[in-house]
Amino acid sequence: MCQLLGMNCNTPTDIVFSFTGFATRSREHADGFGIAFFEGKGVRLFVDPQAALHSPVAELVRRYPIRSTNVIAHIRKATQGDVRLENCHPFVRELWGRYWVFAHNGDLQGFVPRLHAAFRPVGDTDSEAAFCWLMQELAKNHAMVPTPAQLTETLAELVPQVARHGTFNFMLSNGHALWAHCSTRLHYLVREHPFRAARLQDEDLSVNFAELASPQDRVAVIVTEPLTCDEAWTAFAPGELIAFVDGQPLPRLTRS
Repeated sequence: MCQLLGMNCNTPTDIVFSFTGFATRSREHADGFGIAFFEGKGVRLFVDPQAALHSPVAELVRRYPIRSTNVIAHIRKATQGDVRLENCHPFVRELWGRYWVFAHNGDLQGFVPRLHAAFRPVGDTDSEAAFCWLMQELAKNHAMVPTPAQLTETLAELVPQVARHGTFNFMLSNGHALWAHCSTRLHYLVREHPFRAARLQDEDLSVNFAELASPQDRVAVIVTEPLTCDEAWTAFAPGELIAFVDGQPLPRLTRS
């Protein structure tokens, strides 16, 4: 299956260190990659049907450290949908006057939602169909942008309707908060003062965050499999949905 990477921070931060280790995993997940950065109300989206390990677009991302408070990245191992640009995650839609970014890891069988004209897939993946359905249902439930806690409650009601069709690990962000849901495997950590050095599991690369961050900085990193070998990662429970705001998780929700 695919792999997910997300970052939520209280101050704009670059994700080059994490993305470098993450992209290495495209040896086994070679059917495309994508990464989306929020900057104010805008989103920079880079996608490529080539593997992240060899893509010149991925090399651009590694060499051009864009700073953001919310990032979602994805490396694809196709289960549904051809290996084409329009099927590369993350996907982006507009709702309530702001952009929403979504990426999915898993396989949904028999999920054919009824969608109206406002939210329709461009590609042919189960992932984009699920994203469109979530956006459609969120629009029905709220007249304007809800608070992260309110949206978490709504998602907790909607997500099981999709997850019963298969594996539904996903990340969703509106540039203010980042939501992560686990069906099978997902992990997170929070980096904050006192910062320390960390070494990637998949690359011979280490960074001393104490030399790069201020005492006020706080960064949450969410990923399918832990990226570093010397930090304490917390595993999500199956069925768990967590919202991250300003680099830390809000109270956790678990629904069957």
